[in-house]
Formats: sequence, structure tokens, C-alpha cells
Amino acid sequence: MNKNSKINWDALGIAASVACAIHCALLPLLFTSLPLFGINIIENKIFEIIMVIVAFAIGVYSLYHGWKKHHHNYIPLLVFSAGFILLVLKLFFDAYENWLLLPAVIGIVSAHMINFRACKIHNHAHADDCNH
Repeated sequence: MNKNSKINWDALGIAASVACAIHCALLPLLFTSLPLFGINIIENKIFEIIMVIVAFAIGVYSLYHGWKKHHHNYIPLLVFSAGFILLVLKLFFDAYENWLLLPAVIGIVSAHMINFRACKIHNHAHADDCNH
């Protein structure tokens, strides 16, 4: 891997959030026949938990990096936290899954977009609390 190439963690976070939304919204429409073949990824709690963990790991790394190295703005962290709380609640309240999913994904994707824009604007801002 080229040492000048960097991973855009916000883009990866947005992609993971969109993949989760596609999984939750479209798979029931496209793969309703999979249980006939013994494959069940639509209502698979383990798969959902793994997706939530991946979204959390990517989001926390991306947003912390943006906050620490670039913009020192808490808004992306707050928006992400709100979206992520809704995403976790979706795991526990199956009856409200559809009502919780959309605002959760909007919150997580919005947090990444706000972080991405703030990083581009500030590039490498320093504040009194900056120790690098």
C-alpha cells in the first residue's frame, strides 16, 4: 500500500451505514425465498449485531480522528451518538424497528458528512486543548 494513500474513514462509515440500511430495507424484498434454502440473513440477530459493531467501530474512529486532528467540533459526535442510540434501540424493540432505523441511519450518515466537511474546512486546526 502506498504510504501517501489514506483511508477516508467518513466515506467508509457512510458506506457501512448505507449497507446496513440496504440490508434492513431491501433484503426482505429481494431475498424472501432464501429461508427455503436454509439461508436466513434477514432476521439474523448475530448479523445485525455485527453490523452495529462495525458501524460503531468505524464511526468512533472516524469521528474521534476528525475531532482530535482537525476541527475540535463536538456536533458530529453528538449527532452520531443520537443515531447510534436509535440503532441500538432498534435491536431491542422489534415492533418499532422500522420507525427507529431511518432516523438512526440519517443520524449516523449525517454525523459522517458533518465530520467530513468540518475536516475539509479546518484541515488541521489547533486549539488550546490540542496536544500534537
